Amino acid sequence: MNFEEHAAKPLLKAVGIAVPDGGLARSGDEAAALAEKIGACVVKAQVPTGKRGKAGGIALAATPDEARGEAARILALEIAGFPVNSVLVEQQVPITKEFYAAVLNDSDTKGPLLLFSAEGGMDIEEIAQKHPGALVRLPIDIRKGLEADALEVAIPDIDGAERAALLDTLTRLYQAYIENDAELMEINPLVAAQDGKTIALDCKFILDDSAIRRQGDLADSGAPEKLTELESRGQEIGFKYIELEGNVGVLSNGAGLTMTTMDAISHYGGTPANFLEIGGNAFVLGKQALEVVLANPRVKSLLINFCGAIARTDVMTGGVLEAWDEVNPQVPVFWSISGTGEDEARAMLKDKLGATSYPTMDEAVRAAVEAAK
Repeated sequence: MNFEEHAAKPLLKAVGIAVPDGGLARSGDEAAALAEKIGACVVKAQVPTGKRGKAGGIALAATPDEARGEAARILALEIAGFPVNSVLVEQQVPITKEFYAAVLNDSDTKGPLLLFSAEGGMDIEEIAQKHPGALVRLPIDIRKGLEADALEVAIPDIDGAERAALLDTLTRLYQAYIENDAELMEINPLVAAQDGKTIALDCKFILDDSAIRRQGDLADSGAPEKLTELESRGQEIGFKYIELEGNVGVLSNGAGLTMTTMDAISHYGGTPANFLEIGGNAFVLGKQALEVVLANPRVKSLLINFCGAIARTDVMTGGVLEAWDEVNPQVPVFWSISGTGEDEARAMLKDKLGATSYPTMDEAVRAAVEAAK
């Protein structure tokens, strides 16, 4: 779950990281009133996406009238498909140096990873490309936490009070990451002000979706997820459907099997059209699942992959076959069935459709990819 900047920064403030004074405005007049209090300010679009500056969503204002005009202009924008409904009006901060800092979930180390660079103010992709040697990567053992000695060694030559302030901020950033079940907690730029103290001028926070129930109060301030029409249909029905750009439709049980199926499609030269986690509910949601997957006009073939353990494949197959005549798929369909109830499921498939499942998932995937070309 993504959070807009105004909702993310209080999480930094709560652990002792300084942020500029400011407030949220939903009109030009509200922005001007805030500027009256704080003086020269920055007006920033509040949308759950990056590159706001490049889209014209960030502006400096020296007076309340300028803040009013810039806010009105920005509130009329749409950035990366998100309409701008509010702006954050913050005090301008004199900057002596900019840094980049983040803690994120790292798939390679299977744990938290601290990223730091003295080249702040750029996207992390730009930093990695233009200044790869300046990007510090510090894997963290989540059982031990961010150890002071390792942090001291990892951070490049920054001296004096500025170094002490920076190390303290990075330690607090990791604290914010842990306490809020973050998938990503990023400050860009983290700046050294004229007094040597560090201030977070921006904050990007992504809450791990698996922690939404545990972080219920926090999740209430998250940005609404931007869904396609089909994704909204899937959500209303009660399963997780993600629309992708490919042409091989996927219907399988369980998130892990679905992701493995998608990886196999890519491995054999195809592109999946969707992620669909239906679990063992294929029996009761077979019709709805088929309709959502096949409603995507890009789908040129359908791969149905059931693997039974606790959930029986014959029960899941029966649920899909029961809806078959009503949905009436108009694309070639390829089946892979294995696990508990597979003999019964294959017999049902033969009896209903005169079809057979492939001996292995790989063979079914290859056939579906070839048919979609």
